[in-house]
Amino acid sequence: MNQQITSLVSMSVNARGKIVEIQGGQGFRQKLEVMGIRIGKTITLVSRQPFRGPLTIKIGGTQMTLGMGMAQKILVEVMS
Repeated sequence: MNQQITSLVSMSVNARGKIVEIQGGQGFRQKLEVMGIRIGKTITLVSRQPFRGPLTIKIGGTQMTLGMGMAQKILVEVMS
């Protein structure tokens, strides 16, 4: 089974994936941890704004918006 690993910004809208890596420093990883974004969690891309705008994601029952720079550092294994 070939799993596709990509950054969150490369996912299609309504696609689901499992977080496999968070790139960045300790402070950045801690900030995401507080938001509930951790390795192993399933994430859904809800919407994407044009012109490198923010992305809306869903983790569990919570929706939140991330900027493009943050989203690029979150690597996910896309689920079929």
